[in-house]
Amino acid sequence: MFRFIRARSARSSSSRPIAADAAVAAALPEQGQLNIPLASIGSDDMVSRDMIERGRMLARQDRWAELSRQMRVADTARETAPDGMPIADLLAFGARSDVVLAVEHALSDGQALSEYDLLGGISELEDEMCAYPNDPMVTLVVALAHIDLAWAWRGTATDATLPPLHRSRCAAHFDRAAALLPKCRKAAPDSPLVAATNCALIAGQRKSNIRVADEYEKLITLDPNNQRHMRAMGTHLLPRWFGSYEELEVQALRNAARTRDIWGAGGYTWVQFDAIALDEEACARLDVEYFLEGLHEILHRRPDQQTVNMLSAYCATTIQNGLGLNEQADLVRVQIHEAANWLIRDHLTELHPLIWAHAANGFNNSARINSPERFAARGQRCALRAIGDLFREELRSGTDVTFTPSGLRLSEN
Repeated sequence: MFRFIRARSARSSSSRPIAADAAVAAALPEQGQLNIPLASIGSDDMVSRDMIERGRMLARQDRWAELSRQMRVADTARETAPDGMPIADLLAFGARSDVVLAVEHALSDGQALSEYDLLGGISELEDEMCAYPNDPMVTLVVALAHIDLAWAWRGTATDATLPPLHRSRCAAHFDRAAALLPKCRKAAPDSPLVAATNCALIAGQRKSNIRVADEYEKLITLDPNNQRHMRAMGTHLLPRWFGSYEELEVQALRNAARTRDIWGAGGYTWVQFDAIALDEEACARLDVEYFLEGLHEILHRRPDQQTVNMLSAYCATTIQNGLGLNEQADLVRVQIHEAANWLIRDHLTELHPLIWAHAANGFNNSARINSPERFAARGQRCALRAIGDLFREELRSGTDVTFTPSGLRLSEN
């Protein structure tokens, strides 16, 4: 017989039972009950979706001056969604999404492709840019669209199997973006969005003579409060991209020193965060004590439940990917995994399913999510499995485990 896991909405005082499926029930004991408030599925990404839709709406209505103004204001203020995604970036994505999605659909359809399907939308964006020749935000939308289209042509094929047409179109879009960016940098030298676009262009072109760490350092200097830039730098400093294991460690330490007033040791942790989840050798070489110190520092500065859920999910699930592939890396992964204990017991008060779903997916930002509801349900199952396993002994002894806004409560049922 399945137990019920009670989950209350974080926005409501009403309690609603959730039936455990077989996978969750197998991981949970048969005695005590696990109770945890469940944040609304839409609350985690509502801001992001609203900003994307606003950008799309302004572009569809040819309100480019207003789009530019909103992007510039958000960029100057370093405004972000709850997950750290810059608002200016979300607006820009919405503005170009119709064009990019149309090309992605045409390429995936496999039917006879017309030049209009592939070039009509971007040509219209270029025309809009010409109508605003001195506006760096409008130019940036076009440059970002070219980068997206380059990746659409690149697809998932290897260099050896990429068709010549796809290779040439990919290169042409990257080249066009590279031609547009200098104007943006000149007009908006202090813009994090421009700097981030420049880093994205470097990642696409993979030019060996460019010091990617220098470009990311410029971006992080402009927007040091946003951990996403540091995580991206760490990923691109792996040997599979532009760097080496030695440079990854050096730049992580340098980043911690540069951002110490904001993140403490967390600057080191953020740079290593995704890199060690992706690469066994990077994980094996990690200064795990300093990484864990960084977790404490991050949480001290950002004690919100978004951050608590992300760090908890990372330590409980993401870091376990790759176990068994490298003995030294396994020792590191086990120590980081153990941090989930104090993160969840001492700091978690509500469950954010989408964050756990992304963590289970390795925080793969390129993953296509067709149904946020099903994706969140998967994250919820993953989180309950991990939390139930953490409190296995208490639950087996008949103790109810209840997460409250004021902290964890254990009680005999």
